[in-house]
Amino acid sequence: MTSDGYHESAVDRLKRVKDEIIAAAREANREAHSVELIAVSKTFEADAIRPVIAAGQRIFGENRVQEAERKWPPLKSEFPDLKLHLIGPLQSNKAKEAVAFFDAIHTIDREKIARAIAAEMTKQGRVLELFVQVNTGEEQQKAGVMPREAAAFVALCRDELKLPIAGLMCIPPVDEEPAVHFAFLAKLARELRLTGLSMGMSSDFETAVAFGATYVRVGSAIFGTR
Repeated sequence: MTSDGYHESAVDRLKRVKDEIIAAAREANREAHSVELIAVSKTFEADAIRPVIAAGQRIFGENRVQEAERKWPPLKSEFPDLKLHLIGPLQSNKAKEAVAFFDAIHTIDREKIARAIAAEMTKQGRVLELFVQVNTGEEQQKAGVMPREAAAFVALCRDELKLPIAGLMCIPPVDEEPAVHFAFLAKLARELRLTGLSMGMSSDFETAVAFGATYVRVGSAIFGTR
């Protein structure tokens, strides 16, 4: 609720997030269209998502293959230009479904997953936009390739498996300054000649834009708390 008692809708919040992305891009001397917004719709049902689609949002992020398969087919048939991005951890036994259903995967972080995705993309004749997740905070409980192993892993994906790696993704530790991690990921991407940067969420997407994010993954700032 705003100070005048007005209840903000998801569409209101979407507009504000888009305006904040434009302002952050301008501040960083970037073109606004160089940053794509992923509206993270995990745990929200179609009724909550449909108004955001109607307001023009076309890229959505989901954490789980099964949840996406359950709720998105009717929306995709209604709005065929939607793009779905998998932003949660992927198990290799779900590679077939993930490649069939999603347009991008942001969480490639180990050889078994990379090989499974490569095999499925060949089998299905599909080309997805792919990101390697880097565990910039080196947190034991978090997914992602360790920074010191990132170059070798990207080389395996690109050179041996012929995967179209678009860029890098990270989720900074909750108790650390995100700017440090965004700066590190941007530097690593430059060293690996990658242009895509998937970084920044509801609490820090403006900072991510300042450090070169090409995708920001925003959920609660659009849909509200889960």
